[in-house]
Amino acid sequence: MLKVPDAAFGNVAVPFYKNINMHKVSGNGNSLGTFGNMMIQMLPEDLAFTVFIPSEEAFERNLRLHMNDSLVGEKINDTYAVISPMLGFSAVPRILDSAMVPAVEELSFDSLSGFTLFISKDVVGVLVVNSVNSDGVDIRRRKLLVHVMDGVIMDPEFEQSVQPDFDGLSQGGF
Repeated sequence: MLKVPDAAFGNVAVPFYKNINMHKVSGNGNSLGTFGNMMIQMLPEDLAFTVFIPSEEAFERNLRLHMNDSLVGEKINDTYAVISPMLGFSAVPRILDSAMVPAVEELSFDSLSGFTLFISKDVVGVLVVNSVNSDGVDIRRRKLLVHVMDGVIMDPEFEQSVQPDFDGLSQGGF
């Protein structure tokens, strides 16, 4: 069930650091990277969503997806098999601008897959979703709002399925 917080923007005293956002990025589509743009293209154009997309570095580091080889030949099907669930875990069917996230509390929303996203800001105003910091926020694409994250948002079962298979060890740090 989608949990929508009450929006109160009246004459409320706001801490100074709430308005500091050094990670704000313009609406440049290139800032999403190839895999981020692939995720965006899977959403309908006429509905409003907020999507928390991994940065290109996070796709490489956490999911082992590389532009040079993940989009070649039959590997593209494997790439979509990873990216599709990522979209379900990281998209909410509403617009959630970074300015709408209060500095002093945590919001929770259900993603398209039903996975709960816990959204807050750290002490310097950086958007944080399920312990993953943002790299860029408030990127507009059509009716979509995109936040680029320095990590991957996913449920524990899917995280285990994309862990490295060598020696039974995991990298962690998603």
